[in-house]
Amino acid sequence: MQLKRSIWFVVFAATLWACKEDKTEEITEDIAVIEEVEEHFEFGFNLDDFIVKRDTIKSGDSFGVILERNNLGYPKIFQIAEKAKDSFDIRRLQVGKPYTLLCAKDSLETPQSFIYQSNKIDYVVIDFQDSIQTYNGKKPIKYVEREASGVIPQGSGISMVLDKKGLSQRLANKMANDIYAWTIDFNRLQPGDRFKVIYTDKYIDDSVYAGVDQVKAAYFEHNKKPFYAFEFETDSVKGVIDYLSEEGKNLRRAFLKSPIKFGGRVSSRYNLKRRIAHYGYRVKAHRGTDFAAANGTPILATANGTVTKSSYTRGNGKYVKIRHNATYETQYLHMSKRKVKVGQFVKQGDIIGLVGNTGSSAGNHVCYRFWKNGKQVDPFKQKLPEAKPISDSLKVKFLDYMVPIKQRLDKIILVEDSLPPETEETLSEIQ
Repeated sequence: MQLKRSIWFVVFAATLWACKEDKTEEITEDIAVIEEVEEHFEFGFNLDDFIVKRDTIKSGDSFGVILERNNLGYPKIFQIAEKAKDSFDIRRLQVGKPYTLLCAKDSLETPQSFIYQSNKIDYVVIDFQDSIQTYNGKKPIKYVEREASGVIPQGSGISMVLDKKGLSQRLANKMANDIYAWTIDFNRLQPGDRFKVIYTDKYIDDSVYAGVDQVKAAYFEHNKKPFYAFEFETDSVKGVIDYLSEEGKNLRRAFLKSPIKFGGRVSSRYNLKRRIAHYGYRVKAHRGTDFAAANGTPILATANGTVTKSSYTRGNGKYVKIRHNATYETQYLHMSKRKVKVGQFVKQGDIIGLVGNTGSSAGNHVCYRFWKNGKQVDPFKQKLPEAKPISDSLKVKFLDYMVPIKQRLDKIILVEDSLPPETEETLSEIQ
């Protein structure tokens, strides 16, 4: 009897275990594998819900032509245009600008939204899926802080150094034109000159590189002399941003050192005893400074002022003259094209013309002439006025802000062949 009970218990236990295994298998088979599907969002839409058509505005295109070409009838087009005109003038579509059509997934691929991009960031949506709505939008922007450094080798310049490191040329432009334009002539850099820079790169939609946004701080050693520069807001009311030295001195001057965007070079200096072969080697004073550059290179006003002449003469060619104040005037000769008119006020850095070879000229360049109290002088030998110094209270605030940034700048290692840094810090995201 005891044996029968034991046999019964074993059979019962085996049956129970088998049922448990069957149940486990049954549960396992009922578990569904869920795959994560990445959705594609842009302009505030899930693009997976539409047939997406992208193109650029062509000559002869209009809002109506584009929609009619994509199977939308004119009564509907007219209704959309009338509703949208108070928010966006559809006649402002510019040739070459991109647009996107979001179309229904039907046999006609009927348009449901039209998106026009005026630039890489701003766009206009005309949505007519149900009711007709028009609104502006901006693509999300991300700023990433980076560091860079370099040494100028023999026979090279900063552009070649940045290019070798895979860095944006906008860094060179910002240092030459925005930061050190008043203190360093980037057309005359020397081998062994070196730099360090902390800057931010700009990205659209997290991945589309949009170039260098701002330079936070820089160090440039030129002819063994160090030049620090720190970005700082010197006028919070007007939103004025300047670059200050480590002592809080404004690096900006009343005049730029060169009227040429980064890339020109001094081909002939101010020289009252110059002899010219074209004139039989007779002494013919050269009262200007020649900056050689490619034809069509922008020429900049070196200071704020009013245009007093914008004309042509046989010797000067096409030229512009600017009065800056009661003391200073400047003149820019041999232009291929003038961009300003007499009486026009121009700001420092405004484009006033393009480099050319007009008048008595032996090649593409701009002859830059500088007057002080009615007399032509050598601009490189003038002690040019500086920007207004910051207040004592603002200087205290600046020094507190500057110290940790300078310490970080000093720690950047200067190497001639360093690769672009891998470490990056996201500063902010603007949605």
